Amino acid sequence: VLYKLMLALERSTKRGRGLIITIGLPVILIMMACASSPSEEGAAPVAESASKLKGTIEIDGSSTVYPISEAVAEEFNKVFPKVRVNVGVSGTGGGFKRFTVGETDISDASRLMKNPKETSKARENGVTYDELRLGTDGVSVMVNPDNNFVECLTVKELKAIWNPESTITNWNQVQSGFPDQKMRLYGPDSDSGTFDYFTEEINGEAQASRADYTASADD
Repeated sequence: VLYKLMLALERSTKRGRGLIITIGLPVILIMMACASSPSEEGAAPVAESASKLKGTIEIDGSSTVYPISEAVAEEFNKVFPKVRVNVGVSGTGGGFKRFTVGETDISDASRLMKNPKETSKARENGVTYDELRLGTDGVSVMVNPDNNFVECLTVKELKAIWNPESTITNWNQVQSGFPDQKMRLYGPDSDSGTFDYFTEEINGEAQASRADYTASADD
């Protein structure tokens, strides 16, 4: 499906409507579709147009969707060597920032574009889009392998740890049976769709988390 959409996109002369392709958690891909559809041009066979098709397709966004986009881009280039497909990984939020100002054709994402600032920016720049789901993945909460006392944490406990007002710094503040050991928190950075999804599910509001954790773009 993504392969065909990339072909339709490159046959277009200018950007128009977009498409959001989701992978479950939700992992999403937003794609700018063509201004004129292939059907209007008679839908020429792939082999027939391979030697003529040229240009650039810009893709950026979620690290979760990146392997899929990269694999499809490689296969696409085998058939259409004159088309350059650039695939970046700036996180879901970073991808949306570029997409909503018209810098990219496809925006990989692990959440829907529902942030008012993002949707407003898209409207301001005439960027419209559709959503197409690719699949489903999940989010894990993990502890260090050397941690031998945490077997299970409830959603309530996770919220107590992760909410913006949390003052928890030691494990014994989570459960009385846990030792008095310092807790070190690690997670995706705020541009990550995984960060948005987890924070909204646990705290009830996207982006509303404590800030004193070690953030990584490699999630």
